Amino acid sequence: MAEFEDRSWTSRDGLRLHYRDYAGPDGKPPLLCLPGLTRNARDFDTMANRLAGEWRVLCVDLRGRGDSAYADDPMTYNPLQYLEDIELLIADQGLTRFVAVGTSLGGLLSMMLAPRDPARLAAVVLNDIGPVLEPAGLERIREYVGQGRSYETWMHAARALQDAHGDIYPAWEIADWLRYAKRLMVIGSGGRIVFDYDMKIAEPFATPQGAAPAPDMWPLFDTLAGRPALLLRGETSDIISAETAAQMAARNPDLDLVTLPGIGHAPTLDEPESIAALDRLLSRIA
Repeated sequence: MAEFEDRSWTSRDGLRLHYRDYAGPDGKPPLLCLPGLTRNARDFDTMANRLAGEWRVLCVDLRGRGDSAYADDPMTYNPLQYLEDIELLIADQGLTRFVAVGTSLGGLLSMMLAPRDPARLAAVVLNDIGPVLEPAGLERIREYVGQGRSYETWMHAARALQDAHGDIYPAWEIADWLRYAKRLMVIGSGGRIVFDYDMKIAEPFATPQGAAPAPDMWPLFDTLAGRPALLLRGETSDIISAETAAQMAARNPDLDLVTLPGIGHAPTLDEPESIAALDRLLSRIA
């Protein structure tokens, strides 16, 4: 296991926000890892352990997740606020060039970072996300986010995740579900196993799609042209369709599209195909 330092920065509204900092050489751009909606810095643990020493890896807890503070105003749980928080971290650490690695929501934030200063992005990894979000996948996420369930033991938690998401990772054994549970959850103050995020993150996300027109995110994606890029897509993903992925590859000749067989939303980045694709991407960075 690679060592990391628990570090923090402060948001404009005074929240102490946390990230893991795995040391690496100064001569390479660091990896800035941004997790999905209900996820945290531990999502990138295996990848960071593998790359630490050769690359600096920063794994972020967005506000309201992991070891970052919870917001007083739940309406600050939105992408523009997350983007502002990340920009402050980038400034705090003086990151003039970095590799953005984003899963789901983190991938949207990675795309949103590009227009402000495209030259600072040495490369981009989009994990099961693109400019078009499928309504069915968004509705599935709305059904479970913010439910506040708790479990007596880690095995109970793992079995519950398997029951709820077994179709996303059909080949997983119980050991895989236990490992997954320990990424998603912690032991709460009452001794029960709980999800490691503020249940109020669901409040801004609760409005059904269609209440407002979806923004056109293709211009954000197009800003990524001219640098190494990787799109990982689960074959059965309900968030990014095969058609959207193909269109992304057609629009950006620098994009390596890798489809992971039998997996839904989202790949864990631990799969052999994901590891090989990430290594290919990093080898392209000048």
